[in-house]
Amino acid sequence: MMAATTLQGTDRPQMPAMCGLSSREAQVMAMIAAGNTNGQIATSLVLTEKTVKNHVNRLYAKLGAGSRADAIARWTAGQPPDA
Repeated sequence: MMAATTLQGTDRPQMPAMCGLSSREAQVMAMIAAGNTNGQIATSLVLTEKTVKNHVNRLYAKLGAGSRADAIARWTAGQPPDA
């Protein structure tokens, strides 16, 4: 089982501003891209799993992604929505 990853910064500093992500959303997205599950993210950030799911749904909308894999691909490629 993969351990939860804590995050000091983000690999894509331009993405939060480009996509309108809050610092917390950027943190959650970076943890998703690192392979963490919603449960691991919730534990690491001391949030409920429902709160993490809400962040994930907003991330999908802001990134223009239809799935977790699509969101990761857009985040790691630095693509804006509808690129």
